[in-house]
Amino acid sequence: MTTSANTRDIVQAALAMSIVGSLTAVSATIADFPVFGGQAVRYAGAAVLLFAIARLDDRRTGGRAGRLPSRRDLGFLVMLAVTGLAAFNVFIVLGTRDTSPATIGTVISAVPIVLALAAPLMAGRRPAPATVLAACVVTAGAGLANGLGGGTVRGLLLSLGALGGEICFSLLAVPVLPRLGPIRTSAWSAALASPMLLVTGLITDGRHVLRLPTGAEFAGLLYLTVVVTCAAFLLWYDALGRMGADRAGLFAGMIPVSAVLTTMILGIATPRPAEVAGAALVAVGVALGLRPAKPARTPRKATAEPLRAEVAK
Repeated sequence: MTTSANTRDIVQAALAMSIVGSLTAVSATIADFPVFGGQAVRYAGAAVLLFAIARLDDRRTGGRAGRLPSRRDLGFLVMLAVTGLAAFNVFIVLGTRDTSPATIGTVISAVPIVLALAAPLMAGRRPAPATVLAACVVTAGAGLANGLGGGTVRGLLLSLGALGGEICFSLLAVPVLPRLGPIRTSAWSAALASPMLLVTGLITDGRHVLRLPTGAEFAGLLYLTVVVTCAAFLLWYDALGRMGADRAGLFAGMIPVSAVLTTMILGIATPRPAEVAGAALVAVGVALGLRPAKPARTPRKATAEPLRAEVAK
């Protein structure tokens, strides 16, 4: 895994997190649909599509068809499915019932700081001060773009749960990406999350775990399946594998900014000056974090010795 960032990585990471940011507003369209059953169907459909994409990719590249995760991979994938997929989306959907999208977005905006600190430590290296500083700028901009919002204590706790899920969505994928790749990492995590959600729904909702969706609910579930799960997962994990979670995490600041834009597009709200300023601050923070590191200077004493030797000759 490298930590460089080219134009392709930047575009993919930004687009992926922008799509994920639209999740908050779109989830409001399915707030009255059975939570666990709806998410189970969403991930089941996404898994089918992703495994089909993996098979096509194998035929195109001549890769090993049907590559299975190892026991170690499976452990990470199960934890990823529980936290980064199932729990995250349940927290988002339930959170929209108790608090505003702005509150959820503001809480999730802390993701860049956590990833900037945690990802290097997991890899056995020190966090880069420049990346941490950039993450703070991104988080400040994201919080400004959203405002504090409003809601209940329960809504705040659900937002914190969504924050934890979003962090796990990246950190738990890092160990399996080198072997499975972005397509299979996405496919297996979705396939594992679906039965977890369905069983939970059967326990909590019984025979009401599923029902026929309305037109708006069907459109929302289809968007979450194809765009948020399939497209965003592939874009994010592909970029994450090359950039590293600490630098890629800066683009998580796009989530609340995208949430604001989505609510504007859906006619829920119009952007305020603070939201525009916050989006600009997010862009500044991302630019700071992606600046190439300056090469280390060679100490003067070390470079002076060869010159003295030449003079002596």
